[in-house]
Amino acid sequence: MIKTVAIQGVRGSFHHIVSQQFFDENVAAIECLTFDRVVESLKEEECDAAIMALENSIAGSIIPNYALIDKYDLHVVGEHYVDVQHNFMALPEQTVEDIKEVYSHPMALLQCKEFFKQYPHIKLVEDKDTAEVAERIQKNQLKGIGAIASVKAANIFELTILAHSIQTIKHNETRFVIVKRTNSEVPVSKINKASIKFETDHKRGSLATILNVMSDCKLNLTKIQSLPIVETPWKYAFFVDVTFDAYDDFKKAKSVIEIMGEGFKVIGEYKNAKL
Repeated sequence: MIKTVAIQGVRGSFHHIVSQQFFDENVAAIECLTFDRVVESLKEEECDAAIMALENSIAGSIIPNYALIDKYDLHVVGEHYVDVQHNFMALPEQTVEDIKEVYSHPMALLQCKEFFKQYPHIKLVEDKDTAEVAERIQKNQLKGIGAIASVKAANIFELTILAHSIQTIKHNETRFVIVKRTNSEVPVSKINKASIKFETDHKRGSLATILNVMSDCKLNLTKIQSLPIVETPWKYAFFVDVTFDAYDDFKKAKSVIEIMGEGFKVIGEYKNAKL
């Protein structure tokens, strides 16, 4: 039974939205300003689970989060996709012309920079979190300051939305994973996706051989991400997501890759949220 979940950001952030959609609105959220703090709260058993963004359809992978999950041996027990819509907001009765600076997370600013080109008088400033800026504007009654955040954040912190859906690419999805200290409780009959990690040596075709094993075992590779192994310069670990129709196919591939690949481990076995 999940009662508490750690999120990066505050109420109204996209991580908070995931906590309410994946679990339910009664789950208490522990607000953390950094992903390091999210992981710490999980490891210290301050919460039952944690939510971490892993990749965005525009900006790509969030590499540090892969490293955190790996370093602390966390287990992915589920995933959730959110259609991220960024909105330009400020205190009530403010107009776009009144806004001199907009603060937000660097990723949000990057995704919305084309919109703000039509307002050269507005300075864009990087900040830690989208919703936290909205909260600060309301708490300190900051006039002349705008935020980029969700509609939920605008509602919670009673801000006026000056422009809806301002990101350059309108279809903007982020994939979040739910992580726990222990392995998945998902019944084998419902598992149709897995995240694994392995390393390869520098012999020609090493990676291709493992990928061929996946293909031969009827696995569909949906994501591959390399990450440097800090202790060994120029050697990389590979994080791979695969989907499958039958768990036995994955089980077979797993037994072969475990022999062929170095440092093999299963990061998570869970239900594919894209079906």
